[in-house]
This record gives sequence, C-alpha cells and structure tokens, in this order.
Amino acid sequence: MKPVEKIHTVELFPPLSSKLLSLLRSLPAADWAKPTVCPAWSVKDVVAHLLGGNIGRLWQYDDASLPQQGPVLAYNELVSLIDKENHAWVQATRRISPEILIEFLELTDRKLYQRFSLFDEDKPARIAVAWAGHSVSPYWFDIAREYTEKWLHQQHIREAVGKSLLSTRRWLFPVLDTFIRGLPYTYREVTADEGAAISVHIVGEAGGDWSLLRQNDAWHLFSGLHPGPVSRIRMNQDLAWRLFTKGIRLEAARSEVQIDGDASLGERILCMVSIMA
Repeated sequence: MKPVEKIHTVELFPPLSSKLLSLLRSLPAADWAKPTVCPAWSVKDVVAHLLGGNIGRLWQYDDASLPQQGPVLAYNELVSLIDKENHAWVQATRRISPEILIEFLELTDRKLYQRFSLFDEDKPARIAVAWAGHSVSPYWFDIAREYTEKWLHQQHIREAVGKSLLSTRRWLFPVLDTFIRGLPYTYREVTADEGAAISVHIVGEAGGDWSLLRQNDAWHLFSGLHPGPVSRIRMNQDLAWRLFTKGIRLEAARSEVQIDGDASLGERILCMVSIMA
C-alpha cells in the first residue's frame, strides 16, 4: 500500500471533448430527443447541461469580484441549489438548436481547457469537492471532479443513442480513481478497531485496488491492497461507476458486489455517492 497520489486529468479534456463533439455531429435529429437516464432530460438537455457547466466555471474564473470561496452551505442546501440551477438552465436552453449548442460547447470546452492548463494544481480551488467531505480542495482534485462530470454525461448520451461507452483504462481509470476519494467521507461515522483495514478491488481493464485504514480514529485512503483486511470488497468496473453515481438501484448493486469478511463494514460502500446531484 502507498498513499493515494494526485490525479492528472487536464490533458484528457481535449480528446474527451473531441469524442463527444464527433458523436454529436453524427446524430440524426431524432436522437437529440431521446431520453437519458437523467430524470426528464433528453440527449439535448444533457448537452445543454454540459454547456452550462462550462459557462458557470468560466464565469467563476473570469469574474474577479467573486470571492475565492463562496458562502458555506449545508450539503443538502448545496444539492438543492445545484438542482434548482440545473433545471432553470436546461429549461432556458431548450430554445437553442443542436447546431448552436455544438458550437458553444466546442468553444467553451476549449476555453475551459486553456484555463485548467494555467492553474497551479496544488493551490486551493474556488470550488471544493463536497462529496469527499472537503471544505477546501486543491485544483487538481476539482479538475478531476470536472473530468468525471464530463465523462459521465457523455456516457449517458452514448447509452441513449446506442453508442459504445468510453470504458478503456485511458478514460475510465481516472474516473474511478477520483470517485474512490469519497470513501473516507462515506465511512466517517463508521467505527472500527485501530489498524482495521477495508480493501476494495475493482475488476476490469480500468480497475484498481484501494484500501481504507483506520488510524487515530479516522479512515485514511491508500492505493493497493492491505495484506489482512477485515473486509474485502470486489466489484466490476461497470458496476462501480454506476453505483457511485446513483446509476443503479441499491438492491441490484448489492447482489453484484462481493463482500468477504465483515459484511457490515463492507456494505457501507454501497452508500457512497461521488456526484452532487
């Protein structure tokens, strides 16, 4: 085992954007209206949501009058605010044609990548990763979180129109490595003996190994497998990203996750959510 390291995703943004733009330009008109797994959102709505994310971030970075950190909200308040803003944006953009959405998305994707490329990745980001329990996050983590957002919604679009997912290691491992950073926060109220460990093995080309170790009354995340965990968790990579993003019902996920050892400790991972809304 070794401490988890920074996740470098900045250079994945341009090729990920290119994959999405190529897909969108190939879609017939009927595909834009197809429903996605996002409640009440069509393919076009999800594209508009991605555009809104770009515009929101660029505004935050460009407006010098904004504070480095916004007002502190309770987690539920923050989720409610995000849901409200997402709904308002998607409703407003339904008057924009797919062709214009593509042009705007291409422009703002490029500008967002340019911004990310200039940041000192170790400095505090304007936006903390709340699902990991952070009040302040370094830019590398905030950028990795944004990468997972873009990757995830592209998969929603791909599934809706019957295209293959981006599930090779290049695309998916950084997503899983980012999502798994929510484990210590998920287990924050779970107690165990000092030195107890929980291992997580995600199976597949994009999978990996991580361990939670109980030290000084807190859980700490490591990469690699502990030699003697009290609970061992095993799941495949496709299930993992769906589970951590509320993309599968808990009952269905439970039957697909293998837990050896202390089941009560292992089952807590089923509650982990690595998205805000």
